[in-house]
Amino acid sequence: MGSRCLPPLLLVLLNCCTSSSTQVVATPAAATPVVTNEDLNFTEATPVVTNEDLNFTEATPVVTNEDLNFTEATPVVTNEDLNFTEATPATLRPSWSPRTPGTPRPPELSGPRPTPVTDVAALCVCDLLPAQCDINCCCDPDCSPGDFSVFSACSIPVVTGDRQFCSQKAAFYSMNLTADPPHRDFKLIDQINPSIFCIHISNYKPALSFANPEVPDENNFDRLMGASGGFTLSAESGVPSTATSDDPQPTKYEYGALLQTAGESSGSFLKLPSPLTSSLCADENPAAFLVNQAFECSRRVAIEECERMEALSMAHYSSPAILRVRIIWKQVSIKIQSIMYRSLNHTLTQLEGRGILRPSLVSTGQDRLCSNVVLQVKYSLLYTASGQIQEAGLSLVLGTLISTVSLLQQKFEIHFIQHGTKPVPLSGNPGYRVGLPLAAGFQPQKGSGIIQTTNRQGQLTILRSTGKQDCLASHGQRAPVLFGYNVQSGCQLRLTGTIPCGLLAQKMQDLLRGQAFPDYVAAFGNSRAQDVQDWVPVHFVTHSSNTKGSCQLPVALGIEVKWTKYGSLLNPQARIVNVTAQLISIPEPLPGPERTMVISTAVTFVDVSAPAEAGFRAPPTINARLPFSFFFPFV
Repeated sequence: MGSRCLPPLLLVLLNCCTSSSTQVVATPAAATPVVTNEDLNFTEATPVVTNEDLNFTEATPVVTNEDLNFTEATPVVTNEDLNFTEATPATLRPSWSPRTPGTPRPPELSGPRPTPVTDVAALCVCDLLPAQCDINCCCDPDCSPGDFSVFSACSIPVVTGDRQFCSQKAAFYSMNLTADPPHRDFKLIDQINPSIFCIHISNYKPALSFANPEVPDENNFDRLMGASGGFTLSAESGVPSTATSDDPQPTKYEYGALLQTAGESSGSFLKLPSPLTSSLCADENPAAFLVNQAFECSRRVAIEECERMEALSMAHYSSPAILRVRIIWKQVSIKIQSIMYRSLNHTLTQLEGRGILRPSLVSTGQDRLCSNVVLQVKYSLLYTASGQIQEAGLSLVLGTLISTVSLLQQKFEIHFIQHGTKPVPLSGNPGYRVGLPLAAGFQPQKGSGIIQTTNRQGQLTILRSTGKQDCLASHGQRAPVLFGYNVQSGCQLRLTGTIPCGLLAQKMQDLLRGQAFPDYVAAFGNSRAQDVQDWVPVHFVTHSSNTKGSCQLPVALGIEVKWTKYGSLLNPQARIVNVTAQLISIPEPLPGPERTMVISTAVTFVDVSAPAEAGFRAPPTINARLPFSFFFPFV
């Protein structure tokens, strides 16, 4: 449509302005309103529409197809093309706002998106069996009133939608067991969320459903690969990765990080054999930083192949070099600290200056023996606070394998020690060992851990007897309470002159109890301070005479420790179950120029273990309700 189409359009507009009876249709609809002079805001003083009224400039005298958004496939505009009709009863009042070419159209306003509706009455998370009634599932649509009558309770009493909405439906299920027969009650109510941070309406349409992932095939594989950024090749493939990261990769070892060893690839780690699905040893278990581990497993061994099996050679465990830090190739060699040899009669002999011993097959008559076989491996790693491996030690136990043994028992252990610190001594692991001191401490407040002194020998003490038997001369000298040892000790307190009874009683009590008498005693020899449930409180009891009005002086302290055997009958562990401290006081003796009082302490260990009896697990009980007509017609 060129410039020749402009005069017919002007004639049409002029006819609209001069004839008030002429009707023009502006929208292509069946109920299209009529456009009149008043609707178009044309007055009688403006009968002619010029270029200026239509915002046509002199530089643009011609209206082309592009300006009117007409395509070349529509060269002529007729009444039928504009869908003009002559009989339309309504009136339309358009707002004329000319738009210059190239200006983007404003976005169309879409209507409100639908609110997500969840029918909580139809939800049932306990409905697990299809077309069957689930027991105690009150929302199961497959359950009949007869099924509800034998329910004991509703496993899911309340079913709600998203609790983050301000208002939502909630379905309540309950059983009326007082009715005859019992039946189910159902209520559907509106719940209001009291929180001020709640969702009033969910208008994010993609969030109302889960998007189905696109399955790769031969048609979309290239497109999905480009969208995902490709694949990352591991270091084991031998191809270096081109992807780089701006963040520096940490080089120090962190808790749980695998211990790397010097090898051909970065995937070499220190291995610690362990049992997996069975008792057989799996050699691919990597050791982790600061993770103390101990394993015992079996290995199938053929006596003819003992010299060729790496798992039986001590060189296999001493040859790896551990990296001091991750990635950086600074190696720490494993040093052999001790080698013990266990004979066939289980006697141990320490080997010194022997170097690396390899398995050797020896024939003795009809039997064949394999010596220098590894039975136990123990790694000791010394690390610094910065996460670096300082030293690595190895302790081995070798032995002899006979041809009649097809399964070899091996033990593997690894533990970490921080540089500059001393390991905390234990009194047993886990149970107490006879002759080791009792672990004791204080609890400053309820809920906190146990506080212990660094001196293991001074946590629970009694008086130490001396040759002079003078309490003042031996003041401060205490003896530790050793597990399993019944001890009685004492001293003499010589008094001259007149001393107030209250001051004397406090002095004697300090001599008996020591500088700090503990509140708790560890139940096991390896009880940790943070595990308060593994500590036994000390019950302090005071015994005094019935004499009224006299001052009481403490003269004896008796400590009774009750313990029991805990665990397996083959390897019972000593466990303390009760500790009682009894302070015995007597009336003040008659005054005199010189008085002597005997002060004594005693410790008694009492075994309260019950006789071992063979026990069995209790048989399971079935808690089920049968229908009322179950025994019909017999009952």
